[in-house]
Amino acid sequence: MKSDIEIAREIALKPIGKIAQHINLPEEELMPYGKYKAKVPYQLINAEDSKAHLILVTAITPTKAGIGKTTTSVGLALGLEKLGKKTVVALREPSLGPCFGMKGGAAGGGYAQVLPMEDINLHFTGDFHAITSAHNMISALLDNYQFQHRNTDQQLKQILWKRVLDVNDRSLRQITTGLGGSGNGVVAESGFDITPASEIMAILCLANDLDDLRARLERIILGYTYDNAPFTVKDLGVSGAITVLLKDAIHPNLVQTTEHTASFIHGGPFANIAHGCNSVVATKMSLTFGDYVITEAGFGADLGAEKFFNIKCRQAGLQPKATVIVVTSQALKLHGGVDKADISKPHLEGLKAGLANLEKHVANVQSFGQSVVIGFNQYGFDTNEEMDYMRQWSEDRGATFAINNGFIKGGEGATPLAQAVIDTIEKNPSKPLQLTYENEDSIETKIEKVATKIYGAKEISLGKKAHTMLKRIKKFGLEHLPICIAKTQYSFSDDAKALGVPKDFVFSVEDMVINAGAGFIVVIAGSIMRMPGLPKTPQAQNIDLVNGDIVGLS
Repeated sequence: MKSDIEIAREIALKPIGKIAQHINLPEEELMPYGKYKAKVPYQLINAEDSKAHLILVTAITPTKAGIGKTTTSVGLALGLEKLGKKTVVALREPSLGPCFGMKGGAAGGGYAQVLPMEDINLHFTGDFHAITSAHNMISALLDNYQFQHRNTDQQLKQILWKRVLDVNDRSLRQITTGLGGSGNGVVAESGFDITPASEIMAILCLANDLDDLRARLERIILGYTYDNAPFTVKDLGVSGAITVLLKDAIHPNLVQTTEHTASFIHGGPFANIAHGCNSVVATKMSLTFGDYVITEAGFGADLGAEKFFNIKCRQAGLQPKATVIVVTSQALKLHGGVDKADISKPHLEGLKAGLANLEKHVANVQSFGQSVVIGFNQYGFDTNEEMDYMRQWSEDRGATFAINNGFIKGGEGATPLAQAVIDTIEKNPSKPLQLTYENEDSIETKIEKVATKIYGAKEISLGKKAHTMLKRIKKFGLEHLPICIAKTQYSFSDDAKALGVPKDFVFSVEDMVINAGAGFIVVIAGSIMRMPGLPKTPQAQNIDLVNGDIVGLS
């Protein structure tokens, strides 16, 4: 089969105005970025009266074998279009860090991609750069504040705000700034997070409009005074300047799929260190102009889907009609203890053992009141015996099973999955959303409910830093905020090596971060890093420009 980039390059793209016309979006409202990309003013959103069906795509716990969640999201949209449904897919923007690190790209795959793939995977419309610039502008202004007020009672006692870059660079996790003499600023310990972990990324993705964006920016806590009072962006007096840097980035980006289905690609927080969902404005824009709207949440359902429901839906008032959980036989076999070298061979017993992981995810998603469709990404080595077993297994647990071949056949290959989603919404739509915890619950209770109900932990354990932050959260009256747990994506627990469904484990919380602007408390579990490192052989070694064409992206 051809590579992703070869397939993408062979597609004759339609002018972006034609894509807009297909969903009755006025072409004259577009803000074009060349022929095939455009920003759409968020002011066109009218989702309150929308009758559109929102479908979430999530997955089992990811493994080194891959799952294909974004490919499934795009393929499902293509399949729904094949069945005559006006469909829009709303996804996150890829980050340059993983693109040049392990993944090589994140715009779908095969014949189920969003296009232009090269642009989406690289600089796109500059949203990530705007967020990076806005974040680091605050850092520079804050350092200048410290320099100008050094040795006075206005100098801050503690600085919380770091810097960000959209690269994987472990060497920048901890740094010292201001070296080289007093003219270079105040010496301080600091560090870099990756741009998707920036609170400004979360703010952009959760803001409803420019006014809401500015109000959230003002609430960002940058540090503490000597009186232990929070010092915010509003106190720094620069919220207007930072809003200016983000005035274009807040508008969602319209592109197209390999079969010219409309797609909004906007925002890109990771789900292991942030909330893992595309922007609220992109989702609501999709609901305004589509009849069926597909969106996804990062990593497994214990991370992305949990945060999609408990954070995004809670804040934005969204009500998904169904949730698709993506699986592959290889991933199930890995969770079932099969050696990686043998996961492409028939192994029904290994698959059965791995179904415990899927069963936990199904139960979790159903606990939110969601109707579940299990999307099985088929490979040539999958046996009828394995697939028949999975179909019956799914039905026994109140879920619908559907085979997806969108990767190799595009919309035609995804029609069984699309029909299963349509039937589920028409015959057994999701119930009103049932959240894991209430706003009024204490932070400890919220963590305990997610850890025990969603992850399966026996209990939680809070470290010294976490206890200190709890006192601050209570002092500042922020216990009503939802929580965003930062943990490994490779396990329900905080131990990346604990595959399958770990039992009777203690969920360890090391620290907490108050993201007052985003509107949640980040709960840091285990040894999770907010700045990833590069693998031994980065994908950057495979990316090149040959005769004017990019190679190595996927």
